[in-house]
Amino acid sequence: MDTSQLDRAVWQELRTLSKDNAAGVAEHLVAAGLAMGEGDLDRALAHAKTASRRAGRVASVREALGVVHYRRGEWSNALAEFRTARRLSGSNHLLPQMADVERGLGRPERALELAAGPEAESLTRADRVELAIVVSGARRDLGQHEAGAATLRDLARSTRPSQPWAARLFYAYAEALLGLGQDDEAREWFDRALAADAADETDAAERLAELDGVAFTDLEEEADLEDQAGLERQADLEGQADPEVQGEVEVEVVDGAEDPR
Repeated sequence: MDTSQLDRAVWQELRTLSKDNAAGVAEHLVAAGLAMGEGDLDRALAHAKTASRRAGRVASVREALGVVHYRRGEWSNALAEFRTARRLSGSNHLLPQMADVERGLGRPERALELAAGPEAESLTRADRVELAIVVSGARRDLGQHEAGAATLRDLARSTRPSQPWAARLFYAYAEALLGLGQDDEAREWFDRALAADAADETDAAERLAELDGVAFTDLEEEADLEDQAGLERQADLEGQADPEVQGEVEVEVVDGAEDPR
């Protein structure tokens, strides 16, 4: 397992462990990241949990476990891990994720409280953008669609497409505009999101197609359904008796029966 891809800050934290343990934990962290990239969240969770058992006092390890729970929609577990990571590191960079978890738990008001706290002032620009996206979503959760769009309007208009957060920001703003019924302007911002989305972080292409009335077909799911239908037809055919066998059975029954005359 190539652990050289781990961030230098993570390696710095792992130095508090023994050499062998640090190497093992690093391998599990890398494996968890690769599994998430492949969409195998069960395998990612297994690796992240193992890393946490071996290095439960390392902030980046607890953060990694929290991220896996977050991706799985396991909000309570994600929040617990993020809080632990925040306490261990003293950093507020997980504030956007924590606020979004509050939304997932059905507590948009709490998400807004976190975003309005003094801790948010210490965030980097990238993290402030992520927090603004969460705030916009929380406003829309509360039915405050105009406020949701207003939260992102100036930020989206002042963001260059080359900035790493541009695709997600443009996409979120487009969603907010849809909530206001401004489909044409939303389409424009979905188009901008697609153009900025070199890392394929969003489904902007699909959203544009939906607005244009194009229906997408899941070819893999369609193939699975066809395979299942084929198996069912085969089972039906195998369940039917062979006509010649049926005839033999009928003859045997007639020959063995008493003459009714």
